[in-house]
Amino acid sequence: MAGKSDYLENELLDHIFKTGAYTVPTNIYVALCTSAPTDADDGSDLAAKECDYTSYARTVCNTWDAAASGATENTGAITFPKDTGGDADVVTHFAIMDNNVGDDTDHMLYWGALSEQKTVSLNDTPEFAAGAIDITED
Repeated sequence: MAGKSDYLENELLDHIFKTGAYTVPTNIYVALCTSAPTDADDGSDLAAKECDYTSYARTVCNTWDAAASGATENTGAITFPKDTGGDADVVTHFAIMDNNVGDDTDHMLYWGALSEQKTVSLNDTPEFAAGAIDITED
């Protein structure tokens, strides 16, 4: 795992040390990115780095293993909408988001690089298999 967002780091520290309360998101979304996010990215920053193929959308993933040894992973496949327009995107990274808006009201939680980049083109349906996304804490 490449990074935890500055937003999440601050929210968790405030929560643990009782200076604020972190509210768990209703849904967790996975985003596909064509360039590397940074820990400082918010929703609008990330939206500029996301895929833009026809019919692309972030995908809900609310099924994760209970954390053990400082790690968790997705327990089910994460399937994105099929590219219906043929706009080729080269996916290099993913991001875990707390909303699907694409502006400053949503926040990136984690992000990471793919082990292999993936070109998405006409009729491709990007997917992460169960267990393909590992989130670790150092």
